[in-house]
Amino acid sequence: MLKSLVLVIVLSLLSACTSVPENITPVSNFAKERYLGKWYEIARLDHSFERGLQGVTAEYGLQPDGGISVLNKGYDIAEQRWAEAKGKAYFVDSEQVGHLKVSFFGPFYASYVIAELDEDYQYALVTGPDTDYLWILARTPVLAETTISRLIKKAEQAGFNTDGLIFVEHK
Repeated sequence: MLKSLVLVIVLSLLSACTSVPENITPVSNFAKERYLGKWYEIARLDHSFERGLQGVTAEYGLQPDGGISVLNKGYDIAEQRWAEAKGKAYFVDSEQVGHLKVSFFGPFYASYVIAELDEDYQYALVTGPDTDYLWILARTPVLAETTISRLIKKAEQAGFNTDGLIFVEHK
């Protein structure tokens, strides 16, 4: 009985890591190949694994097993050096839905939810499993203020605390 209870709790916790935040719907008609390549981080909510980084980019590629390789890079101001993290991502359900699970640490995965995506794949609003994680990404280091404002408004309406957004400098 205890083993069954522990298993249920562990499975619940693991599935929560790949959940979708309330009030967010992942994009549909997603085309993996169009999403690949380099993205610039325009803004993010603060979290320990990117704290103090500027010039942050994410590079996505195809893996031999059909998954997506992830290479995140950023310049650590305090350390005066580039930092990088390599990971992998897989679709949670269908490859046509922008809901993936990403891992940088072995068997532990977290949600990567594409909440909005430009029809030309030039910018994206991405969340994690809850409202603590939010990114605005673009194919270029600069994104139009009107687009940024609209994405921020969408995130606010979904329950994200956008007052804490960090705007990333790219030099």
